[in-house]
Amino acid sequence: MRQCSLRFRFYSILYAEDKWLKYLALGFVVLFVAPYAWIQTYNKSSVDDRVQSVIQSEEIVASPKRLQIPSLRIDALIEPVGLTPEGAMDVPTERTDVAWFTRGPRPGESGTAVISGHYSSKNWQTSTFDTLYKIRIGDTVTVENDTGETVHFVVRAIERFDSSADSSLVFTSTDNKAHLNLVTCEGEWDAVSKNYSTRLIVFADKAP
Repeated sequence: MRQCSLRFRFYSILYAEDKWLKYLALGFVVLFVAPYAWIQTYNKSSVDDRVQSVIQSEEIVASPKRLQIPSLRIDALIEPVGLTPEGAMDVPTERTDVAWFTRGPRPGESGTAVISGHYSSKNWQTSTFDTLYKIRIGDTVTVENDTGETVHFVVRAIERFDSSADSSLVFTSTDNKAHLNLVTCEGEWDAVSKNYSTRLIVFADKAP
């Protein structure tokens, strides 16, 4: 209320009957109020322009949502994962899902994107990558992102590594092209280490 009262009292001076008070009030407005109002308008316009520029320049980054391998009839949701406390790539929470490693590029971006999936050696369990061993060179792998866009990859190579082997090859590339590597387990189950003995790696390149 005090602020409103002061504002009312200030504007009432412009309607003072005494002529000198009118001139004094107008001079005050010209010297102090008008420049301040112009500065405020300029600052607001400048801020609005900067905000609009940021909005226009901001790109919506899509994340992978679904993995499809038509030759194997695989159609799985993609979960984003990072590292475990032990420093290994995490795994999907659902056996029917696959996991995309968020510390690497998105599928379709320059570099090597990595997607892993569970493997089950027991008949009473079903996991997405149970049949990944059946994939062949030349097969197509498709990744759909959450905006509905799809990226297609073609299988270039299929390799198997010991579970204790250096895995840096799976996560890196140096040719500035877009790659996708699929990872799952194979071999014998070790009840002590609670791990399979082999890793199956499918190397795929973005289709032209």
